[in-house]
Order: sequence, then C-alpha cells, then structure tokens
Amino acid sequence: MQPGGSGSTIVPFPGGRQPQQVGFDRLELTRILDLYGRMVAAGEWRDYAMDFSKDCASFAAFRRTADVPQMRIEKRPALRQRQGMWALFGEHGQVLKRGHELAGVLAPLERRLVKAVED
Repeated sequence: MQPGGSGSTIVPFPGGRQPQQVGFDRLELTRILDLYGRMVAAGEWRDYAMDFSKDCASFAAFRRTADVPQMRIEKRPALRQRQGMWALFGEHGQVLKRGHELAGVLAPLERRLVKAVED
C-alpha cells in the first residue's frame, strides 16, 4: 500500500509514447495501391516495395523487378508542420513534389497515367 493512499497504484496509459515505426493508414494505402494497379494495367509498373522505419514510410514502384524505383512516395510525419509530410521522388532521387495532402503529391503521376492511356 502507498502511504496515505487508498491502496491502489496509478499506472500511466501507454498511449503517450511515440510509435515504433511510421506506416500508412488504410485510406492512404488504398489510394497508393489503386494508383499502382492502374499503372500496372497501363504497362508502366510491374513491381513495388514498401519500407517502414522509425522516421518514414515509403512506397516504391518499379518498371522491372531488378531496376531502381521509377518513383518513390514518402510519408515523414516530422515534416508535417514544414513543407508537408508527403514527398514524391523521381527515378534519380530528385524531389518531384512535396505537400500536406497525398492527393496533391500523387497528381503528377495521375496526369502521366492519363497521358499513357490516351496514347
């Protein structure tokens, strides 16, 4: 028993700590995989990879399995208050788009998909 207490111990709720890794929520992953499926159907992509670390979550799409990624989407919550937590990287690692909303960051890929279908 605690001195002067009622005999109970207060245990802090475990929700206050930082998550072990960053991930995509269901809506984000659905949006990304929907785009991936349409790019596969258009013949642009054939494989993908996901990576989850303490700082960021990334989704990379490949034209061929043994290639470098044709594009990579990163979610970095630490940049939420700055330029936005979403970033789209090109084949050579250049930043193509940054933003606060996933839809805006995916827009260049959506436009490219429309052009690929029209050709």
